[in-house]
Amino acid sequence: MESFSTMSKSAVKISSDLLSNPLCEQEPSFLEMVTAFDTAMKRMDSFNQEKVNQIQKTLVTGCPRVKAEHSAGWGDLCADVPKGWTFSQVSDSSSSLLSQAREELRPVKEDFEAKNKQLLEEMPKFYSSRIDYFKPSFESLVRAQVVYYTEMHKIFGDLTAQIDRPGLSDEQRERENDAKLSELRALSIVADD
Repeated sequence: MESFSTMSKSAVKISSDLLSNPLCEQEPSFLEMVTAFDTAMKRMDSFNQEKVNQIQKTLVTGCPRVKAEHSAGWGDLCADVPKGWTFSQVSDSSSSLLSQAREELRPVKEDFEAKNKQLLEEMPKFYSSRIDYFKPSFESLVRAQVVYYTEMHKIFGDLTAQIDRPGLSDEQRERENDAKLSELRALSIVADD
């Protein structure tokens, strides 16, 4: 999710930086292309945020909720264990303290054993139901991806239609780009690789 957000924010930053470039002020056709690109990147960012929110809701927030429901017994068990008990500190002269501690420990131990037994009975059921929980979450993730990439196809299709020069084939565009790159490489300020 973090990578999607970072990629999306970077694309918006690039388009914003291009818009503030002095070339946009000098060349109206370039400004029109960059404006279309900026609009597409902002739309992409918006859909990306929707996808990230969907993933957050279905996978990230859902897992702890199920974990909390099924592990509530562990929290109760841990809360019942007395803090700071160390029997090694009890001397022979404190045998009454030791027997008192054992008496206090007995109900805690019985509670632990009862909760442990319950967990041992319920864990196989929980384990076998894991697919029932994750399958809808995974389906939701896939649906979010389908919506996202469908929208990206539309956004970039619209962008291509706005900046495309009709009548040129892909090979002609590639030759033009190669020729322009060769001109740039020929400049004295460009270092050879």
